[in-house]
Amino acid sequence: MNNVLKIVLLVIGVGMIAYGLYRLITPEFALDAGPLQIEAHGDNTQSYAMIGFGILALIGGLAFGKR
Repeated sequence: MNNVLKIVLLVIGVGMIAYGLYRLITPEFALDAGPLQIEAHGDNTQSYAMIGFGILALIGGLAFGKR
């Protein structure tokens, strides 16, 4: 049972970090009208939270292997 929980936490952690980085890097809104290009970036708080919780899940998954 510990191995299953460890693997689930590791997969969820990697997924959350990847999704948080994806949302952080890509613009939320882009407009292309001839030579005019506009990109809008919003609040990145949710992306940072996803990365933080992903790191916590990775640490939790690695901690199960130490017991």
